Amino acid sequence: MLSRTADHLYWMARYTERAENLARLLDVSYQMSLVPQSVASRNENWRAILALNSLEADFAETNREVNVESVLRFMVSDPANPSSIFNCLRAARENAHAVRGTMTAEMWESVNATWIELRQQNFEHILARGISEFFDWVKLRSAVTRGVTFGTMLKDDALHFIRLGGLLERGDNTARILDMQYHILRQNDDEGASDFYRWGALLRSVSAFQVYRKVYRDAITPGRVAELLILREDLPRSLHACADGIVRMLQLVANKASAETVRQAGVLHARLHFARIEDVLAGGLHEYLTDFMDRIFELGDGVSRDFLVPG
Repeated sequence: MLSRTADHLYWMARYTERAENLARLLDVSYQMSLVPQSVASRNENWRAILALNSLEADFAETNREVNVESVLRFMVSDPANPSSIFNCLRAARENAHAVRGTMTAEMWESVNATWIELRQQNFEHILARGISEFFDWVKLRSAVTRGVTFGTMLKDDALHFIRLGGLLERGDNTARILDMQYHILRQNDDEGASDFYRWGALLRSVSAFQVYRKVYRDAITPGRVAELLILREDLPRSLHACADGIVRMLQLVANKASAETVRQAGVLHARLHFARIEDVLAGGLHEYLTDFMDRIFELGDGVSRDFLVPG
């Protein structure tokens, strides 16, 4: 496959997955903001979202105060924010358009229809309809595109690069969501009704609430939430599942230049496969997740270096 074609497919998948995961993060943060708390505490949580995405400086240039509406506007529809949902879905569509002939008609129509519908909405319209409804729409459109992709694309290198991009982005974002929310929730851990609601919202943000109930059949505890989202290989959005998929995709597209990247992916997968949650928590969850995100970043660099168009 031409490196330029692989590049567009890889980034189309990453931007689509990024938009979905941003919708998940913002939705759980919005739901948590409805729980009784001080204004300062609520705004600090929204400031944490900006820090999580390294957007403090970009947001500061808007000259807005950090609060629920201003951060939502910035993260959802601000064209000046390169990481907004608006810009992620626009970039996904642009990358898809560049290699339209490589994908199936159904896949292109799904990506294009998502962008056309989004372009017709402004932030006021989104607020009027309900911000959570909008986040559900983003997640649904991502799921539709993913389903059409897996259901119609030939299982060749094009599909492998799409899956590789999506898995790298998903693993990174699951780690980011867990790192931020775990820290906030542990600070406010009072084992009350409010606390249960917060942990439940975190699990729902990665579509894992019902799975948690099925696996553990018990009260929601921080350690089990961390174990589920990090080590359970059978949970699609867990770090372990993402690492497993990344290794398999890299092995399928491997070339003479990619041996080191494949090795690094294997090391990351082994660390997750043989880890115990007691050891992860004893060493510090934040440190573990930060190391995971660093390794995912390095893998992304390796993929770009070994397969894609030089920067």
